[in-house]
Parts: sequence; structure tokens; C-alpha cells
Amino acid sequence: MIRKVNISSGGEVEVFGNPAPLGLLGLAISCAALVPVAFGNNAFTPEGAINPAPFATAAVFALLFGGICQLISGIMNFANRNAFGGTIFTAFAFNWFITAGTFIAVAKGWPVDHATVLATEIILFVAFIFLTYGFGFFSSTLFLFLLDIDLLYVCKIAKGFTHNPVIAAWLMKGIGVFTLLLGLIGLWLALAGLLNPVCGRPLFRIGGPLFKPSTRPAFDFGIRRAIFEYLYYHWKSSGFGEVSIEQLKAELAQKLPSAAATEVIPEILYLWEYGCLKLTLVNGDDPGKGAEVESLRLTSGGIDLYEQLILRKYEG
Repeated sequence: MIRKVNISSGGEVEVFGNPAPLGLLGLAISCAALVPVAFGNNAFTPEGAINPAPFATAAVFALLFGGICQLISGIMNFANRNAFGGTIFTAFAFNWFITAGTFIAVAKGWPVDHATVLATEIILFVAFIFLTYGFGFFSSTLFLFLLDIDLLYVCKIAKGFTHNPVIAAWLMKGIGVFTLLLGLIGLWLALAGLLNPVCGRPLFRIGGPLFKPSTRPAFDFGIRRAIFEYLYYHWKSSGFGEVSIEQLKAELAQKLPSAAATEVIPEILYLWEYGCLKLTLVNGDDPGKGAEVESLRLTSGGIDLYEQLILRKYEG
């Protein structure tokens, strides 16, 4: 029976599909609900008193789409072993719960301690600065997404410190603009996550990463792949006839000039132990006790492994 090879580790297998579009779509809808309040549309009565209806309505959207959608998305990210995404969405969810609660308090006429709110906004702003840098390792659009949040919090913090009503009014407009932009970018990212895989092309482009992490040197499969390749095409032309070790070394020397005998033999013995090669040995049957490789060929398992990993025979 042919065994299909899974080359990914168990920790990389996702339990759920991509949960990010759910959280981002919830964020976009929540931002849309906040925009009228941020711009002061119907937020106050002609007498200057607070109109509870816009705040109460926005609170419902913030609770359901902002809080619950992003909480579900965060939990799903954690289940998929994505600590970065899980932390972001879960923290955002609780921030939306606070926003919903604050709006309900305003609608009900309950007091809200602005000093406490301002202190938490400062801490969140500091966190968002570092997260903006982190998002730059994913894509330029995600970096812009977090940068918009940074600017939104700059306006909120500045408004918390100012006592000038004119400046506060302009800062409130800035909050409205950045909230609107945040919703639009979130919607773009959500649609990219949903439709790009379906369309098979980047219908909604999100750009490449702005920063690149430091990478460790990649494992060199050159010699191992060359052994497989030569023996595979030998099998295609000559069946299960064996190839002498000298013939294999000569072939590898042409393809890989750096492939010395000291590098080839360990690779051959590894593939033999793995079950990919059949060896004919001389001077004994244990390479660890002086036996030498005289000739070799691929086993059926080695042929199947090469066809799966290199020729991708199970991929349509």
C-alpha cells in the first residue's frame, strides 16, 4: 500500500480555517457603527444633552461584532497555535467590550471615569506601537492597519489631556476619520482573506512584508536530492538494476563539484537506514565495522518518496 507522506509537523496542522476574516469583518462593522457618534451625528440633542439612542445602538454592534466576533477569532487563532493572532484578536475583543460598556454607560447617564479611560488608552497606545512593528513582518497593509490605530489613539489621548473645546472638537473629527479608515482597511483585509483563496488570485492585494526576520541557514538538500534524482531516472530506464558507487560518485561530481566522497557516503547510509535505498556491501554487512558500499538502487519506498516530495504526484 502506498503511504502518503505528510511533511508538516503535527504542530503546524490548523484545527480551524483562517479565523482572521471573521475578526476583521466584525471590526469593520463595529467601526461603521461608531463613525456617526465620532462625527457627532445625532449624538446630542439641540439643547446639548446626550442623545442616548446612537450610543446604545453603537454599543450593541460593538458588543456583538467587535467583541464577540473578535473573541471567537482569537480563540480559533490560539487553537491553530497562532499566539500572535490569538493575542491580538482576544485583546481587541475585550477592548471592544469596554467600548460597548462605556457607550451603554453614556446612554444610561452613568458616570464614566475619564482618568481611568485615559490611563488605559496610554498603555494600549504603547502596546500598539510595538505591535505595529510586528505587523510589518506580515504585510504593508497590516502595518498601515496598525498605524491607523496608533494615530487614532494619539487623537484620543490628546483629547483626554486638552481642555480647549475647539481643539477637542477637531480631535474628535480626527477620531472619526481614523475610525472610518480603520473600518475600511479591516474590510479590505477581511475580503482579501475570504476571496483571494477562492478566486485563486490577489483580488484584494495586501502587499508583502515591510521587514524581514533574521533567518538561520537553510538545510542543504543538494547532495541528497542529486542521489535521488540520478537513481530515480536510472530506475526509469533500467528497472531495479543497481548502480556502482563509483558511477554514482562520478555523476555527482559533475553536478555537485563540492560533493566529496566523505559527504556522499553518510547521505547514502542515512537513506539506506530510512528504507529508501537497497545497498550491496562488501567486506561485511555492517558499514560501522568496515563494510563498504559496492552498488545501490532505490527501493519502492524511495521511489514513492521521491515522486511525492519532488514530483508532487498527489497534487492536482
